[in-house]
Amino acid sequence: MIGCPDDVRTTSLQPSSIFRRFMIESPVFVAGHGGMVGSAVCRRLSKHPEIQLITKPRSELDLCNEAEVNAFFEAEKPATVIFASAKVGGIHANKTFPVEFLTDNLRQELATIHASYRNGVKRFLFLGSTCIYPRLAKQPIKEDELLSSPLEQTNEAYALAKIAGLKLCQYFRQEYGVLYHSAMPTNLYGPGDNYHPDHSHVLPGLIRRIHEAKQHGDKTVSIWGTGTPLREFLHVDDLADAILHLCQLENPPDWVNVGTSIDHSIYDLAKMVASAIGFEGDILTDPSRPDGTPRKLTDTTLLKSTGWQPKVELKEGIRDTYQCFLNEYASGHLRSK
Repeated sequence: MIGCPDDVRTTSLQPSSIFRRFMIESPVFVAGHGGMVGSAVCRRLSKHPEIQLITKPRSELDLCNEAEVNAFFEAEKPATVIFASAKVGGIHANKTFPVEFLTDNLRQELATIHASYRNGVKRFLFLGSTCIYPRLAKQPIKEDELLSSPLEQTNEAYALAKIAGLKLCQYFRQEYGVLYHSAMPTNLYGPGDNYHPDHSHVLPGLIRRIHEAKQHGDKTVSIWGTGTPLREFLHVDDLADAILHLCQLENPPDWVNVGTSIDHSIYDLAKMVASAIGFEGDILTDPSRPDGTPRKLTDTTLLKSTGWQPKVELKEGIRDTYQCFLNEYASGHLRSK
């Protein structure tokens, strides 16, 4: 298996000669270490005992609370911050709770970025999402498509918050000369994902729905929308490798796409999930449900020019993720909130 927590890949990637690399400065604070991305980064960093890792559970540090965040940074003095904390969800969650998606994410970003600057953090890597790009952006999407036309309405609040965080990092770097930069991953999946029946992203949502259909002996399973939108998927272990790679670049881009540059229709994705699970019934579409953006494929030329490449092929990754789903379910650790 490639992605369950007890089997983390440790591939060493070599950058292009035009990008110089050096060791990540310690201590490293991973904000959002309990989430899918943060936990993958921590697993990756744990392979490097020379790096001091700082984490803090939400019960002890509310990133929306500016006073708490300031006190934490004053006490811990991290040299590097990897900001993987966010309020996230799928189309239904984004449409239902736009106020929370905008304000919660903005408050976390503002508190953490300002506290980092005040306390001398040397590198801040902000994690966003490719939903920052316009609904009808030119495909594949280059970094300069940002703010070129209107956003997708179904996740506009989350996108606006992430654009604000990206731009704030860019402006801090521009105005104060600090090394604050951003990475914009495509749709993620892997161990530790959220399998909420209504608020999850598309791939974990399909895994849960099709798994339950098989368990119930159903002959059919329905998916949201027409099944025609095209989506790109990146295994979270590949993202963790990309984050550590970027944290070792002396002069990284202000923001960079992280993805595979390969997309699939939602219908084909559902068929892949059904195959991994062993569900032999029919996949039905529900055009009464929203599709979201028609296509969202990233151009990863910029990141690949620094020497990074994704390693996990989608079918293999789905099989691995389903096994992790079963393990998490059996152990009582399945995220579904």
